[in-house]
Formats: sequence, C-alpha cells, structure tokens
Amino acid sequence: MSQNTIRLTMAQAVARFLSVQKTVIDGETVPIFGGVWAIFGHGNVAGVGEALHGIKDALPTYRGQNEQSMAHAAIAYAKANFRRRFMACTSSIGPGALNMVTAAALAHVNRIPVLLLPGDVFANRLPDPVLQQVEDFGDGTVSANDCFRPVSRYFDRITRPEQIMPALRRAMQVLTDPAECGPVTLSLCQDVQAEAYDYPESFFAEKVWSPRRIMPDADEFATAAAALKLAKKPVIIAGGGVLYSQASESLAAFAEAHGIPVMETQAGKSALPHDHDLNMGSVGVTGTSASNALAEEADVVLAVGTRLQDFTTGSWALFKNEDLKIIGLNVQVFDAMKHNALPMVADARVGLEALDAALLGWQVDSAWTSKALREKEDWLGAADAALAASNVELPSDAQVIGAVQRGRDKATLVCAAGGLPGELHKLWRADAPGSYHLEYGFSTMGYEIAAGLGVALAKPDTDTVVMVGDGSYLMMNSEIVSAVMLGVKLTIVVLDNSGYGCINRLQMATGGANFNNLFRDTRHQTMPNVDFAAHAASMGANAKNVASLAELETALKESKDRAGVSVFVIDTDPLITTDEGGHWWDVAVPEVSTRPQVNAARDAYVKALKAQRAG
Repeated sequence: MSQNTIRLTMAQAVARFLSVQKTVIDGETVPIFGGVWAIFGHGNVAGVGEALHGIKDALPTYRGQNEQSMAHAAIAYAKANFRRRFMACTSSIGPGALNMVTAAALAHVNRIPVLLLPGDVFANRLPDPVLQQVEDFGDGTVSANDCFRPVSRYFDRITRPEQIMPALRRAMQVLTDPAECGPVTLSLCQDVQAEAYDYPESFFAEKVWSPRRIMPDADEFATAAAALKLAKKPVIIAGGGVLYSQASESLAAFAEAHGIPVMETQAGKSALPHDHDLNMGSVGVTGTSASNALAEEADVVLAVGTRLQDFTTGSWALFKNEDLKIIGLNVQVFDAMKHNALPMVADARVGLEALDAALLGWQVDSAWTSKALREKEDWLGAADAALAASNVELPSDAQVIGAVQRGRDKATLVCAAGGLPGELHKLWRADAPGSYHLEYGFSTMGYEIAAGLGVALAKPDTDTVVMVGDGSYLMMNSEIVSAVMLGVKLTIVVLDNSGYGCINRLQMATGGANFNNLFRDTRHQTMPNVDFAAHAASMGANAKNVASLAELETALKESKDRAGVSVFVIDTDPLITTDEGGHWWDVAVPEVSTRPQVNAARDAYVKALKAQRAG
C-alpha cells in the first residue's frame, strides 16, 4: 500500500517530530517540548543545527554556555512543570557530549524527563578517527556516548536515518511514562544526521500525550488498606511523586479525614503548605524534630511517591518500632517494593483517593494526632529562633534563609548541594506545590543557577530565587549569561563561607582534621578573595555585596519588581548549623587511624550502626 512521504534529512525529521508532540495543560493544548538547548560543534552544527534553524519558530532553540548547565536548565524546566513538559539538549561529540553525562545521571536519579541528542562519530567509519573520537582498541562500535548508557532510561545510537522513527516513538513513551520517566539519549551519528530519507507524512502527525494514572491492583490495595486500618501510629511520607501526580489536594484531604501526620522528603517538600496543621515538615537526616519524633514511633509508614533514600530514612536507623510496616504507594514497582514494603503500585492521587474511600469513617486515635500537633508547635518555636533576624557579623545559613523568606515570602526557592539543602529542608516555609525546588537526589553542585533559569522559563510569572554557596557558584555560574540574554527575571543569593563548608563540617564530625575544604585549610600561597558581585556584574547581572542580614532583606524587597538578573552576596559562618532536628547519617569512619579524634568518631559510629534496620 502506497503512502505519502516527505524527503528530509534525519536531523530535520527529528526536529519536525519534536515540534508536533503536544500535551494539554489547564485545558490548553501546548507543545510538550518547551524548546531545545544547543551548543553546536562539528558533530551537530551541520545536521542538527540546520534542522533546528528551519523550524525555529515552532521549536525554539536556546544557546547555553556549558553543556552540563544547559541540561540542568532543561531538567529544572521539566521538574517545575511537574514532568508534564520538558526540553531537549544537543551537543557535539566528545567533551560536549560528555559534559551532559552528569546531568543525565541527575535526571536518572530524580526521575526527570529530558531528551539528550549528542552528536556521534561517522556511522560509515570512513574518516575514522574523527576529531574528538574516543577509540576502543577492542570494540569498534564504542564511542564516548556509550557513557550515557548507565544513566539513561533509554539509549539508542542512530546509524541509519529510518531508525529515528522507532527510536523517537520509544523516546516519547519513556519521557511521558510516570514509572519509566527519566533521561533519554539518542546518539546521532553525524553523517546520518545529514542523510535524507523518504519519511511517511503520518510520522509527523500531531500527537497529544496525556499522563497515565495507574490504578492499584485489587490485592495490593486490599492489603494496604487493611494495614492502615490496624495502625495505631501511622505516618505519611510524601515524596516527589505527590507533586508529579498533582496529588496535593488529595493528600491533604486524606490526612485530614484520618488524622495522619505528614512528613516530606526533599523532592516532596511543598506537597502541603508549611502551615497545614498535619504537615510535620522534613523527615530524616535533615528532618524536623516533629517528623523524626513521630517516625521513631510509627507502626505504619505510608510512603507516597518516594524512593526512601538514606537521607529520608536516616540510613534506615530512624524507624524504631519493631512492628513497623511500610506501604509503598508508587508508580514504579522498583520503588514500591523497597525494604520489604507492602507494594501498592499506583498513581499517587488515584491511590490516595482509593484508600480514602476504603477507610471512610476510620480515624487514628486522637492521642496520636494530638501528639503530632504538640511536636509541630515545639518545632516551630525552634525554627523561629533559627530564622530570626540578627546583627551578627557572620550569619548562619539559617539566618540568611530567614532574611530571604522575609524578603521574598512567596518565591519559588531553588537550591541543590552543600549545607543549604539541609537547612532549607528544615526551615524554608513553602506555601504552594512546586515552590520548593531542590535537587538532592544526586546532590549536584552547579545545578542551582542553571536550574533557576529553567524554573524561570517554565514559570515566567513566578518570583524565582536561587540560594547558592560560593563553592557551587565557582563550579558553574555561566548560565547567568543565558538568563541575561533571554531577559528572564531571576534573583540569586550567594552565601560566601570561603570554601566547602558543608563537607568541612562532615569531615569534622567524622573525626577528620580540617583539610582541603575551606580555603584556609588548603595548600595555597595566596588566599582567594573572590568578588562574586563584580563577577556576576561582568556577566550582565545587577549585583551587590550586602554587609548584613538587614541589608540583604532590604535589597530583596527593593528588587522584587526589578527586571533581569539580580545577585546579592553575603559572607556567612562555615561552621554553624541548626542544632534542633536532624538525624544520624551513615558515613563510614576509618577503623584504623593514628588520630584520637578519628578513633573516637569510629567508636560512636559502631554504636550508631546498631540502630540500623537490616533488610
């Protein structure tokens, strides 16, 4: 049977296909790809570059400054859109491609969709070895892009132009599937990008993708409901899956109907507003005293949309009830069954609403709910003290957080690695779903500023504030240029503690000597004295050094309606953290050392290990 065809290069087919993939948000049909981030090189400029130019009005292209950071911006865009929309990224072969591998791992860990389109070597192998080609002495099929395989949900190398048809369809399945969701890498051989093929016109028909809402299995559902009905001290741990399912209202209704306290992971924070009576706040290593006190006693944990990673579980030493049961409500069976949990494989919203109906009329004993309310009240008092204004010369991270909260109380807060995520997890008061944007699954230094750009593109009407340490700023700051170029509004607060303060504190906690983290403890002839404000200003930002918490708070308020990129830099104390809340974290301490501090830390570590729940 004949069919109508259109002759295009493989790269042109990719661009056209991406431009006609759609989704529906708030009743409006919109492109599912928000655009393509591109840094061109010899492996993609001729093929992909020409293809993107030809369709630039339907599929916008953005110029990044670093391949890793542009991919971070794409990932943040998808996260800010609750995975309903996403972006693609293209690079040349070699270092350009490999720069995106870290971002691929970040997306893989966090279950975030992003399409990566690195250029690759010649499929015909005639000019081998080409510039930037990595050669394997024992395998002629290997290229640098094979590094993407373990950090991609789906990987394909396109060596013929017609292969892009099943590959792109499979890519879309993965990018939109709530269980498989993650990074897709289509490695595009550079000669094949330019090769033409007669593609069927039907391949470019508009397609609308809708989120799949997985219904629970009857037996799993019955087991989970029965376990909850028998619970005396149940808690809910809300993970990122609550936000991606847009299940916040269902979660609130479920908790209220049954009197069950809720605690939030880093990815799940903002699932409930901070002032909801039953929101106990963060849980685990960076948890509030309220959440952790309840978790220790809990006999049933309803884990909704969470991977239950070690920060959440206190390295599996947090839960101390011998009769503990975990219900894993998750779209991904891999996560639902972790640690011998009772699995309930389902969409978070669908699952919560089904459980709510099954538990109609059932409430936990009011004494448990009352205890939760008392614990929260105690925690809020401690948090208020940590966040309070002060005229101290070198403020703590918590005090800076307080100033930012007072200066921009309705902002979407963006952060990633270092000491700030722990303090923010405890202390930031999120008021709406998605208003707390943290990357802590992969804890990637350098995500922050690029992510702020991605969030600002995804939510242009939102006040986006990035908090970043000097260490992360020095690692990756170049997307300030992109933000200025694109005219987005973005506020960046840089906390300068002269080094890697977080890891220095961990080093001290494990008995180590202060070594190679703070600038003062490194091998050096001259101490660095970086003027971060001048640096940011040189990239086009409105930048200012602030000398106090009061000055920072004032600057944030005054710049709230200012267009463009604003950067404020404040010096902070590298040693102070919030004492209240928190939990032990399993960081192995050397068995043998000549230093008594390490030996003492080892003794404490061995003692702490006894609280871990094996299996």
